[in-house]
Amino acid sequence: MLKDKTLGQLLEDPRIAPIAPEAISKWDLSKEEFYRWTLQQIADRMGWRNLESGFIRLFEAADRGEYYYKLYTEEERKADSAKESANIVHFPSSDPAADGRPFILLVPGGGFVNVWNLTEGWPVARIFNELGYHVFILTYRVKTDGAAVLAMEDMARALRIIASRKDEFRVRPESYITCGFSTGGYLVCLWNTEKGYPAFGLPKPRACFPVYPVTSYRLMDAEEWDEGENKDAFARAGVGCTMQEACESCFEIPQHVEGFPPTAIFATAQDQLVDPEHSRALARALEKIGIPCRLEIGPTGGHGFADGAGMCMEGWPKRAVEWYERL
Repeated sequence: MLKDKTLGQLLEDPRIAPIAPEAISKWDLSKEEFYRWTLQQIADRMGWRNLESGFIRLFEAADRGEYYYKLYTEEERKADSAKESANIVHFPSSDPAADGRPFILLVPGGGFVNVWNLTEGWPVARIFNELGYHVFILTYRVKTDGAAVLAMEDMARALRIIASRKDEFRVRPESYITCGFSTGGYLVCLWNTEKGYPAFGLPKPRACFPVYPVTSYRLMDAEEWDEGENKDAFARAGVGCTMQEACESCFEIPQHVEGFPPTAIFATAQDQLVDPEHSRALARALEKIGIPCRLEIGPTGGHGFADGAGMCMEGWPKRAVEWYERL
């Protein structure tokens, strides 16, 4: 059983060599003590409960053949090394009905420093597969100023690659759902503003599932900051401008929701990293203009619950797609 293998043994399997360095992008996990722990030990000590299911699905995808796709050409990657890690991983569903449903573009979080495929990508994608949805997991550029704007380019490139191989992937390019976590939740929200699909001439998503998302620079501006912390540097890292400019532009998501599709939002009341008010503010803005919205804030649990295994948020992917399918 995979749960008895160490994280290192699994990531060093040659079948997943292309994506292994992006398990948590920009983080050399081999230097961490938990790299030598079994998945069961990681679950017991760190609470990452569904790594095994993610690896099972990743190996299944790899065993079928091509599953990993660079977003940029070799020439583009040579000209800009930040583009080297940008990719999508394809997890097709075995449900024949999936071909007629929207595919899901899944965007893990990581604070624009990492992309957490290990917890918020592979295991969650497997759940959506079991619910009858094809999934593409996006690894986008991080650790660069204006990372959110660059991620819009990465999302657009991913969708165009998917469209160019629509017959192979058995998808309709105009029919997709976005789902993102934390900063990935911010990205799938930003995709619905003038910086996203309208700017690239791409179709509007059928639905959006932000999970413990950041949505408001005004809320962050109002937070207490330690002496010496630079709000403008923080804003520039994310969106490439000052905090004030972010608050007064479409980067302030709740003020720019006109282009949103139906949206289901998931968070917890005890999140100490991203205040659940980010989720509430987005829900209020959507409801004010009549865009269908579902807001679920669990009473317990903190940030980064991923698929919600073992806590009150367990089953949220099923609740999300059931809500969408009832619209």
